[in-house]
Amino acid sequence: MENTPPARHPAPAQGARGRVLVVDDDPTVAEVVVGYLHRAGYTVEQAGDGPAALTRFAAHRPDLVVLDLMLPAMDGFEVCRRMREHGPVPVIMLTARGDEEDRVLGLETGADDYVTKPFSPRELVLRVDSVLRRARAAVPVGGAGPLSGGGLSLDPAARQAYRDGRGLALTLREFDLLAFLLRHPGKAFGREELMREVWGWDFGDLSTVTVHIRRLRGKVETDPARPRLIRTVWGVGYRLDLDEEGPGTPADADRAGAGDRRDGVDPAAAVPVVPPTGGRSR
Repeated sequence: MENTPPARHPAPAQGARGRVLVVDDDPTVAEVVVGYLHRAGYTVEQAGDGPAALTRFAAHRPDLVVLDLMLPAMDGFEVCRRMREHGPVPVIMLTARGDEEDRVLGLETGADDYVTKPFSPRELVLRVDSVLRRARAAVPVGGAGPLSGGGLSLDPAARQAYRDGRGLALTLREFDLLAFLLRHPGKAFGREELMREVWGWDFGDLSTVTVHIRRLRGKVETDPARPRLIRTVWGVGYRLDLDEEGPGTPADADRAGAGDRRDGVDPAAAVPVVPPTGGRSR
């Protein structure tokens, strides 16, 4: 395993790109992640368990958290929930558990991304860059004008959204996803397109899109089990219909496009990876 990134170019000034909190009880993994993020120009703080992470989070609010799922005393899900109680913060879940149930739960907890060990540290830095870039955008790409239709109204500049006049509590990514769909009503988008346009990723786990669509439906649909706004287009992906007339599509239609997982293959797989280490099962 490669423990230090190659020094092909001078390292950026430390802290120039923001503050990242790395939470992982595996010292080997933490050392590699911290090293790569430092070299990329981030100020990095480190914690080995949930209570220490919450203490550091409260003392110095980070711009982003890289959070291991399997932590002693308090797991990553609970740490994420408690951090979110103090306001939105981008979170990338980091874990050796690749089960879809855990991945979906992590995303539903509010994580912006989910990276499974073994992973490429270079890819992780790219994910950090991407998530922070989106989080720092003053408004979603495409303009700051108010958007409305189908009972929905959204103000990108104020980062506020409403359904029939009722405020919606949307996460950063849910807001950007809804804004994108409102800008393109009636047009069907595949999960790969949504990942590229909303997340800014050219590769990644496509279930990220599926989970966020499900969460967004739960907040904007009258009956999320039979969505009338965010429709599934079989074999393609999803479409926002501002005309709510007609029967809804069962929510388990989230399977649309899910059969082909090849698009989620990580092209950085050939890069040296950080393997799960230690004697215990993570």
